[in-house]
Amino acid sequence: MNNFTYVIIDDDYNNVLKTKQIADSFQNLTFLASATNYDDAIDCILEHNPSFIFLEIDPSDKESNLSLHIINELHRYLSVVPKVFVTTKNDALSLQAFKYGVFDYLLFPIEIKELRKSIFRLEKEIGVNHSTVKTSHINPNNTLVSQSTLAPNTTSNSENINEIFQEINTIVDIPEVINVVNQDIEDEVEQENESKEVITELDNETLSETVRAIENNEVTFIQSDNQKEKPLIICVKSYGDYRYIDAKDICYLQADNNSTDIHLNTGEMITAFKTLKHFEGVLKYPFVRIHNSYILNIEYVSRIHTGNAVCHIKNTTTKLPFSKSYKENIDAIISTIASGNYIEI
Repeated sequence: MNNFTYVIIDDDYNNVLKTKQIADSFQNLTFLASATNYDDAIDCILEHNPSFIFLEIDPSDKESNLSLHIINELHRYLSVVPKVFVTTKNDALSLQAFKYGVFDYLLFPIEIKELRKSIFRLEKEIGVNHSTVKTSHINPNNTLVSQSTLAPNTTSNSENINEIFQEINTIVDIPEVINVVNQDIEDEVEQENESKEVITELDNETLSETVRAIENNEVTFIQSDNQKEKPLIICVKSYGDYRYIDAKDICYLQADNNSTDIHLNTGEMITAFKTLKHFEGVLKYPFVRIHNSYILNIEYVSRIHTGNAVCHIKNTTTKLPFSKSYKENIDAIISTIASGNYIEI
Protein backbone atom coordinates (compact mmCIF):
# COMPACT_ATOMS: atom_id res chain seq x y z
CA MET A 1 0.00 0.00 0.00
CA ASN A 2 1.28 3.46 -0.94
CA ASN A 3 1.98 6.09 1.69
CA PHE A 4 0.28 9.46 1.21
CA THR A 5 0.88 12.87 2.78
CA TYR A 6 -1.83 15.47 3.23
CA VAL A 7 -2.62 18.99 4.44
CA ILE A 8 -5.91 20.31 5.81
CA ILE A 9 -7.32 23.63 4.59
CA ASP A 10 -10.23 24.75 6.78
CA ASP A 11 -11.12 28.01 8.51
CA ASP A 12 -12.60 26.11 11.50
CA TYR A 13 -9.80 24.77 13.72
CA ASN A 14 -12.26 22.38 15.35
CA ASN A 15 -12.95 20.82 11.93
CA VAL A 16 -9.20 20.59 11.33
CA LEU A 17 -8.80 18.53 14.49
CA LYS A 18 -11.76 16.29 13.58
CA THR A 19 -10.48 15.69 10.04
CA LYS A 20 -7.02 14.85 11.32
CA GLN A 21 -8.51 12.48 13.90
CA ILE A 22 -10.34 10.56 11.16
CA ALA A 23 -7.26 10.50 8.89
CA ASP A 24 -5.09 9.23 11.75
CA SER A 25 -7.09 6.00 11.55
CA PHE A 26 -5.12 5.16 8.38
CA GLN A 27 -1.51 4.13 8.91
CA ASN A 28 -0.49 5.13 5.38
CA LEU A 29 -1.63 8.76 5.77
CA THR A 30 0.80 11.35 7.15
CA PHE A 31 -0.34 14.80 8.29
CA LEU A 32 1.98 17.66 7.24
CA ALA A 33 0.30 20.97 8.09
CA SER A 34 -2.91 22.99 8.07
CA ALA A 35 -4.02 26.48 7.05
CA THR A 36 -7.12 28.58 7.72
CA ASN A 37 -7.15 31.18 4.93
CA TYR A 38 -6.48 31.54 1.20
CA ASP A 39 -2.95 33.00 1.29
CA ASP A 40 -1.69 30.61 3.99
CA ALA A 41 -3.28 27.69 2.13
CA ILE A 42 -1.36 28.42 -1.08
CA ASP A 43 1.90 28.84 0.83
CA CYS A 44 1.26 25.68 2.88
CA ILE A 45 0.63 23.53 -0.21
CA LEU A 46 3.64 24.91 -2.13
CA GLU A 47 5.89 24.40 0.91
CA HIS A 48 4.89 20.81 1.68
CA ASN A 49 3.72 19.54 -1.76
CA PRO A 50 1.39 16.88 -0.28
CA SER A 51 -0.14 13.89 -2.04
CA PHE A 52 -3.60 15.31 -1.49
CA ILE A 53 -5.51 18.16 0.19
CA PHE A 54 -8.56 18.24 2.43
CA LEU A 55 -10.21 21.49 1.27
CA GLU A 56 -13.18 23.35 2.77
CA ILE A 57 -14.88 25.35 0.01
CA ASP A 58 -17.79 26.85 1.97
CA PRO A 59 -16.11 28.43 5.02
CA SER A 60 -18.06 29.90 7.92
CA ASP A 61 -15.57 32.79 7.97
CA LYS A 62 -16.02 34.36 4.53
CA GLU A 63 -12.95 36.56 5.08
CA SER A 64 -10.79 33.42 4.89
CA ASN A 65 -11.55 33.37 1.11
CA LEU A 66 -11.38 29.57 0.99
CA SER A 67 -12.93 28.31 -2.23
CA LEU A 68 -12.35 26.23 -5.35
CA HIS A 69 -10.31 29.12 -6.78
CA ILE A 70 -7.38 27.76 -4.76
CA ILE A 71 -7.14 24.96 -7.34
CA ASN A 72 -6.80 27.47 -10.19
CA GLU A 73 -4.11 29.34 -8.28
CA LEU A 74 -2.12 26.13 -7.72
CA HIS A 75 -2.09 25.45 -11.47
CA ARG A 76 -0.08 28.67 -11.86
CA TYR A 77 2.83 27.22 -9.88
CA LEU A 78 2.61 23.42 -10.04
CA SER A 79 2.84 21.16 -13.06
CA VAL A 80 1.10 18.45 -11.03
CA VAL A 81 -1.52 19.69 -8.56
CA PRO A 82 -2.17 17.44 -5.51
CA LYS A 83 -5.45 15.55 -5.45
CA VAL A 84 -8.22 17.55 -3.79
CA PHE A 85 -10.68 16.00 -1.32
CA VAL A 86 -13.41 18.58 -0.76
CA THR A 87 -14.69 18.51 2.85
CA THR A 88 -17.80 20.60 3.50
CA LYS A 89 -21.26 20.52 5.02
CA ASN A 90 -22.74 22.03 1.87
CA ASP A 91 -23.72 19.31 -0.60
CA ALA A 92 -25.03 21.86 -3.13
CA LEU A 93 -21.53 22.65 -4.41
CA SER A 94 -20.65 19.15 -5.61
CA LEU A 95 -21.37 19.79 -9.32
CA GLN A 96 -19.27 22.95 -9.29
CA ALA A 97 -16.49 21.14 -7.42
CA PHE A 98 -16.21 18.32 -9.96
CA LYS A 99 -15.99 20.89 -12.76
CA TYR A 100 -12.75 21.98 -11.09
CA GLY A 101 -11.47 18.40 -11.27
CA VAL A 102 -11.58 17.55 -7.56
CA PHE A 103 -10.81 13.92 -6.74
CA ASP A 104 -13.62 13.40 -4.22
CA TYR A 105 -16.38 15.24 -2.36
CA LEU A 106 -16.74 14.33 1.33
CA LEU A 107 -19.59 15.70 3.41
CA PHE A 108 -18.70 16.81 6.90
CA PRO A 109 -18.50 15.19 9.39
CA ILE A 110 -16.34 12.75 7.43
CA GLU A 111 -17.12 9.06 7.85
CA ILE A 112 -14.22 6.61 8.02
CA LYS A 113 -15.84 4.28 5.47
CA GLU A 114 -16.17 7.11 2.94
CA LEU A 115 -12.56 8.20 3.38
CA ARG A 116 -11.46 4.57 3.06
CA LYS A 117 -13.20 4.39 -0.35
CA SER A 118 -11.41 7.56 -1.44
CA ILE A 119 -8.01 6.20 -0.38
CA PHE A 120 -8.58 2.93 -2.24
CA ARG A 121 -9.66 4.86 -5.35
CA LEU A 122 -6.44 6.87 -5.10
CA GLU A 123 -4.46 3.63 -4.76
CA LYS A 124 -6.20 2.19 -7.81
CA GLU A 125 -5.57 5.29 -9.94
CA ILE A 126 -1.86 5.23 -9.11
CA GLY A 127 -1.72 1.52 -9.96
CA VAL A 128 -3.38 2.06 -13.35
CA ASN A 129 -1.06 4.95 -14.24
CA HIS A 130 2.02 2.83 -13.56
CA SER A 131 0.80 -0.36 -15.29
CA THR A 132 0.11 0.98 -18.81
CA VAL A 133 2.68 -0.57 -21.18
CA LYS A 134 2.79 -0.54 -24.96
CA THR A 135 4.25 -3.72 -26.53
CA SER A 136 5.73 -4.36 -29.97
CA HIS A 137 6.69 -7.46 -31.95
CA ILE A 138 9.45 -8.36 -34.39
CA ASN A 139 8.49 -10.86 -37.06
CA PRO A 140 10.89 -13.51 -38.42
CA ASN A 141 11.93 -11.16 -41.24
CA ASN A 142 13.31 -8.62 -38.73
CA THR A 143 10.45 -6.16 -39.29
CA LEU A 144 9.10 -4.27 -36.36
CA VAL A 145 5.29 -4.20 -36.02
CA SER A 146 3.21 -2.81 -33.16
CA GLN A 147 0.28 -4.94 -31.93
CA SER A 148 -2.09 -2.10 -32.64
CA THR A 149 -1.26 -2.15 -36.40
CA LEU A 150 -2.48 -5.72 -36.88
CA ALA A 151 -6.19 -6.41 -37.30
CA PRO A 152 -7.58 -9.47 -35.46
CA ASN A 153 -7.87 -11.57 -38.61
CA THR A 154 -4.46 -10.79 -40.13
CA THR A 155 -2.67 -13.51 -38.16
CA SER A 156 -4.37 -16.13 -40.35
CA ASN A 157 -3.51 -14.45 -43.64
CA SER A 158 0.23 -14.69 -44.34
CA GLU A 159 -0.02 -12.82 -47.64
CA ASN A 160 -1.52 -9.74 -45.98
CA ILE A 161 1.12 -9.89 -43.27
CA ASN A 162 3.96 -10.08 -45.79
CA GLU A 163 2.48 -7.12 -47.69
CA ILE A 164 2.38 -5.10 -44.47
CA PHE A 165 6.01 -6.02 -43.70
CA GLN A 166 7.10 -5.03 -47.22
CA GLU A 167 5.34 -1.67 -46.95
CA ILE A 168 7.00 -0.97 -43.63
CA ASN A 169 10.43 -1.96 -44.97
CA THR A 170 10.01 0.49 -47.86
CA ILE A 171 9.58 3.30 -45.36
CA VAL A 172 12.44 2.46 -42.98
CA ASP A 173 15.35 0.03 -43.01
CA ILE A 174 14.14 -2.03 -40.06
CA PRO A 175 17.13 -4.43 -39.90
CA GLU A 176 19.49 -1.46 -39.68
CA VAL A 177 17.35 0.09 -36.91
CA ILE A 178 17.37 -3.21 -35.01
CA ASN A 179 21.16 -3.44 -35.33
CA VAL A 180 21.52 0.08 -33.91
CA VAL A 181 19.16 -0.74 -31.04
CA ASN A 182 20.96 -3.99 -30.29
CA GLN A 183 24.30 -2.16 -30.24
CA ASP A 184 22.88 0.43 -27.83
CA ILE A 185 21.62 -2.35 -25.57
CA GLU A 186 25.01 -4.07 -25.60
CA ASP A 187 26.71 -0.76 -24.71
CA GLU A 188 24.28 -0.19 -21.83
CA VAL A 189 24.81 -3.73 -20.51
CA GLU A 190 28.57 -3.26 -20.67
CA GLN A 191 28.35 0.07 -18.83
CA GLU A 192 26.07 -1.48 -16.23
CA ASN A 193 28.50 -4.36 -15.63
CA GLU A 194 31.37 -1.89 -15.25
CA SER A 195 29.30 0.12 -12.75
CA LYS A 196 28.50 -3.04 -10.78
CA GLU A 197 32.20 -3.88 -10.58
CA VAL A 198 32.99 -0.39 -9.25
CA ILE A 199 30.11 -0.57 -6.75
CA THR A 200 31.21 -4.02 -5.59
CA GLU A 201 34.76 -2.71 -4.98
CA LEU A 202 33.37 0.26 -3.05
CA ASP A 203 31.00 -1.97 -1.06
CA ASN A 204 33.87 -4.29 -0.12
CA GLU A 205 36.00 -1.31 1.00
CA THR A 206 33.09 0.15 2.98
CA LEU A 207 32.36 -3.22 4.59
CA SER A 208 35.99 -3.64 5.60
CA GLU A 209 36.07 -0.14 7.12
CA THR A 210 32.82 -0.81 9.00
CA VAL A 211 34.07 -4.12 10.41
CA ARG A 212 37.31 -2.46 11.53
CA ALA A 213 35.38 0.36 13.22
CA ILE A 214 33.12 -2.11 15.05
CA GLU A 215 36.08 -4.16 16.25
CA ASN A 216 37.74 -0.99 17.59
CA ASN A 217 34.49 0.15 19.27
CA GLU A 218 34.48 3.31 17.16
CA VAL A 219 30.81 3.04 16.24
CA THR A 220 27.65 2.32 18.17
CA PHE A 221 24.47 0.93 16.66
CA ILE A 222 21.17 2.35 17.89
CA GLN A 223 18.18 0.10 17.30
CA SER A 224 14.99 1.75 16.10
CA ASP A 225 11.50 0.53 15.28
CA ASN A 226 10.87 1.70 11.73
CA GLN A 227 7.31 0.42 11.86
CA LYS A 228 6.29 3.15 14.31
CA GLU A 229 6.50 6.91 13.90
CA LYS A 230 9.24 8.30 16.11
CA PRO A 231 8.14 10.83 18.75
CA LEU A 232 9.07 14.45 18.11
CA ILE A 233 12.28 15.60 19.78
CA ILE A 234 13.07 19.31 20.08
CA CYS A 235 16.72 20.33 20.22
CA VAL A 236 17.44 23.62 21.99
CA LYS A 237 20.92 24.62 20.79
CA SER A 238 23.05 27.35 22.32
CA TYR A 239 26.79 27.85 21.74
CA GLY A 240 27.56 24.18 21.19
CA ASP A 241 25.17 23.00 23.93
CA TYR A 242 22.55 20.63 22.50
CA ARG A 243 19.58 20.11 24.82
CA TYR A 244 17.11 17.42 23.67
CA ILE A 245 13.48 17.60 24.83
CA ASP A 246 10.68 15.12 24.15
CA ALA A 247 7.78 17.19 22.83
CA LYS A 248 5.33 15.02 24.78
CA ASP A 249 6.96 16.25 28.04
CA ILE A 250 6.18 19.91 27.29
CA CYS A 251 3.20 21.30 29.26
CA TYR A 252 3.17 24.75 27.73
CA LEU A 253 5.35 27.43 26.11
CA GLN A 254 5.44 31.04 27.30
CA ALA A 255 6.60 34.08 25.32
CA ASP A 256 9.37 36.20 26.84
CA ASN A 257 10.09 39.06 24.42
CA ASN A 258 12.17 37.48 21.61
CA SER A 259 12.70 34.18 23.47
CA THR A 260 10.38 31.42 24.66
CA ASP A 261 10.28 29.62 28.01
CA ILE A 262 9.51 25.90 27.64
CA HIS A 263 7.83 24.46 30.73
CA LEU A 264 8.18 20.68 31.21
CA ASN A 265 6.06 18.22 33.17
CA THR A 266 8.97 17.86 35.62
CA GLY A 267 8.62 21.50 36.66
CA GLU A 268 11.81 22.42 34.81
CA MET A 269 11.89 25.49 32.57
CA ILE A 270 14.17 25.81 29.52
CA THR A 271 14.67 29.02 27.54
CA ALA A 272 14.89 28.87 23.73
CA PHE A 273 15.99 31.91 21.75
CA LYS A 274 13.11 31.69 19.30
CA THR A 275 9.84 33.61 19.33
CA LEU A 276 6.53 32.01 20.28
CA LYS A 277 5.38 32.68 16.70
CA HIS A 278 8.21 30.42 15.50
CA PHE A 279 7.04 27.57 17.74
CA GLU A 280 3.45 28.05 16.62
CA GLY A 281 4.59 27.39 13.06
CA VAL A 282 6.59 24.22 13.80
CA LEU A 283 4.50 22.58 16.54
CA LYS A 284 1.29 20.88 15.49
CA TYR A 285 -1.39 18.95 17.38
CA PRO A 286 -1.62 18.60 20.39
CA PHE A 287 -0.05 22.09 20.76
CA VAL A 288 -2.61 24.92 20.49
CA ARG A 289 -2.15 28.69 20.73
CA ILE A 290 -4.51 30.09 23.41
CA HIS A 291 -3.02 33.53 24.06
CA ASN A 292 -0.47 35.94 22.58
CA SER A 293 1.90 34.68 25.28
CA TYR A 294 1.00 30.97 25.53
CA ILE A 295 0.95 27.75 23.52
CA LEU A 296 -0.67 24.86 25.38
CA ASN A 297 -0.20 21.09 25.11
CA ILE A 298 -3.83 19.95 25.45
CA GLU A 299 -2.67 16.60 26.87
CA TYR A 300 -1.89 18.48 30.12
CA VAL A 301 -5.21 20.30 30.50
CA SER A 302 -6.99 19.39 33.74
CA ARG A 303 -9.60 22.13 33.76
CA ILE A 304 -10.95 24.90 31.54
CA HIS A 305 -12.91 27.71 33.20
CA THR A 306 -14.52 29.74 30.44
CA GLY A 307 -15.94 32.26 32.93
CA ASN A 308 -12.51 33.16 34.28
CA ALA A 309 -10.87 32.54 30.90
CA VAL A 310 -8.16 30.25 32.31
CA CYS A 311 -6.80 26.75 31.66
CA HIS A 312 -5.43 24.67 34.55
CA ILE A 313 -2.35 22.47 34.06
CA LYS A 314 -2.38 18.90 35.40
CA ASN A 315 -0.61 18.18 38.71
CA THR A 316 0.29 21.86 39.19
CA THR A 317 -1.27 25.06 40.50
CA THR A 318 -0.50 26.78 37.19
CA LYS A 319 -3.37 28.59 35.47
CA LEU A 320 -2.87 29.92 31.94
CA PRO A 321 -5.11 32.72 30.67
CA PHE A 322 -6.69 32.53 27.23
CA SER A 323 -7.81 35.54 25.21
CA LYS A 324 -11.02 36.17 23.27
CA SER A 325 -9.14 36.12 19.98
CA TYR A 326 -8.28 32.45 20.61
CA LYS A 327 -11.72 31.47 21.97
CA GLU A 328 -12.32 29.20 18.93
CA ASN A 329 -9.18 27.24 19.81
CA ILE A 330 -10.49 26.75 23.37
CA ASP A 331 -13.81 25.49 21.98
CA ALA A 332 -11.86 23.09 19.74
CA ILE A 333 -9.89 21.78 22.74
CA ILE A 334 -13.13 21.15 24.67
CA SER A 335 -14.63 19.38 21.65
CA THR A 336 -11.50 17.26 21.10
CA ILE A 337 -11.39 16.09 24.72
CA ALA A 338 -15.11 15.27 24.57
CA SER A 339 -14.64 13.20 21.39
CA GLY A 340 -12.38 10.69 23.19
CA ASN A 341 -13.11 8.14 25.88
CA TYR A 342 -15.24 10.61 27.81
CA ILE A 343 -18.08 10.80 30.31
CA GLU A 344 -19.74 14.05 31.30
CA ILE A 345 -21.57 14.17 34.64
